[in-house]
Amino acid sequence: MPRWSVAYVRLIEAFNRRLGKVAMYLLYVMMAIMLFSSVTKIFEIPALWTLEMAQFTLVAYYMLGAPWTLQGDTNVRMDLLYSRWSPKGQAWWDAFTVFALMFYLGIMVYSAFDSTVYSFEYNERNPTAWRPVLWPIKVIITSGFALLFLQAVALLIRDVATIRGEEI
Repeated sequence: MPRWSVAYVRLIEAFNRRLGKVAMYLLYVMMAIMLFSSVTKIFEIPALWTLEMAQFTLVAYYMLGAPWTLQGDTNVRMDLLYSRWSPKGQAWWDAFTVFALMFYLGIMVYSAFDSTVYSFEYNERNPTAWRPVLWPIKVIITSGFALLFLQAVALLIRDVATIRGEEI
């Protein structure tokens, strides 16, 4: 495989691995927010921001951890035949199906970027009592989809290397 492709795979996978390990701790942030919400309700001074902030934290956890999940092949898969194939056969199938994933992610990146730009231009806010601005979470969503797309390209390069009998 060309050196640029090996360098690309290593760079993207190292970045997504580190980001995924950081995103992993967002569950603790979400639990702290929900605990704070419960405590304030006990004392009858509920905070308006806790539910939405917990939702935003969950979205960040999911979107920033997804590329690492894709990289580690730990996503849910129904493989009736796939597990019986050779590594080369699996790589052929993965190389074929990754194009559907890349098409989907390309549309999602385009749409999320468009929505993020709109959110910046109009200072979009959530129509709730707290009324937080939405651009920070939309930036995270767009970044998550972009990183998923870059990880899908890295998987394609890995599959091509496997088909060629090479190791990255």
